Amino acid sequence: RNMSSAGPEGRKNMRECEGLIDSLVYYIQGAIADHEPNDKATENCVCILHNLSYQLEIELPESYAQSIYMQRRNISSNDKTPGCFGTRSRKVKEKQQDTPLPEEKGSPKGVESLWHSTLIRIYLSLIAKSTRNYTQEASLGALQNLTAGTGPMPFAVARTVVQKANGLPSIRAMLHVSHPAVKKTAVSLLRNLSRNASLQSDIAREVLPDLVSILPECVPGSDLACETTASICYTLFNLTQSSSHNARLLLSTHGLPKVIAISMNDSNMFSKASRAASVLLYSLWAHTDLHSAYKK
Repeated sequence: RNMSSAGPEGRKNMRECEGLIDSLVYYIQGAIADHEPNDKATENCVCILHNLSYQLEIELPESYAQSIYMQRRNISSNDKTPGCFGTRSRKVKEKQQDTPLPEEKGSPKGVESLWHSTLIRIYLSLIAKSTRNYTQEASLGALQNLTAGTGPMPFAVARTVVQKANGLPSIRAMLHVSHPAVKKTAVSLLRNLSRNASLQSDIAREVLPDLVSILPECVPGSDLACETTASICYTLFNLTQSSSHNARLLLSTHGLPKVIAISMNDSNMFSKASRAASVLLYSLWAHTDLHSAYKK
């Protein structure tokens, strides 16, 4: 567990260690099957997998990434850029976002297990069944890592979490736990998920009222709570930017007074939350059909 947080080279060596990832996944599967999601070894295994999923998309070898995602695509050499999923044309990038995960192997091995739907469902199961905060946080954090970035992997994993594995109810429950780090990671995961336009209506319906309910009445007094508040505002921004319906939902759940109060904080110390709230307000005002409702 300590070694898995030793940086890029440490992660690379551990990902390439034959049998290691498979063993960790096998152990966690057994713990869940035996209804023992709270033991310390399970926590350690999940924390290792959480660390090994960090920056996975950009740290995969170029040849490996291409064999997974580009085997059926004819992309000219002129379009290729260094790194795993370099910036290509907007058209290609949009196409990637609509591309599901490649055909999954029935028995994934090694590093390919890290984004396989089997492990995604394991994380969601641990979020729902474990009462250990570190296990919950690591499971949420692994999903947060896998949904970060703009390549095909994050968007495909996001679809699996929201639509195929019905993961939103378990994530929503984590918004209301007392442990601040678990709550922050759950919000950060939702922020990643909300970037996917095809999932925004599902996410808004399931969790927008909960996000509004955990917004503080003013800028909170700690860095961690301030970061969580900023993430909530940016998630709400993603959900309402292109949807007047979702903006109206935020209004009906009494979110506007909270956002205004947060935006008006003039302390530099916690300006991150205020800035995020201001961005959200600016976006909400763009829905001209709601101006009269806002004024009321």
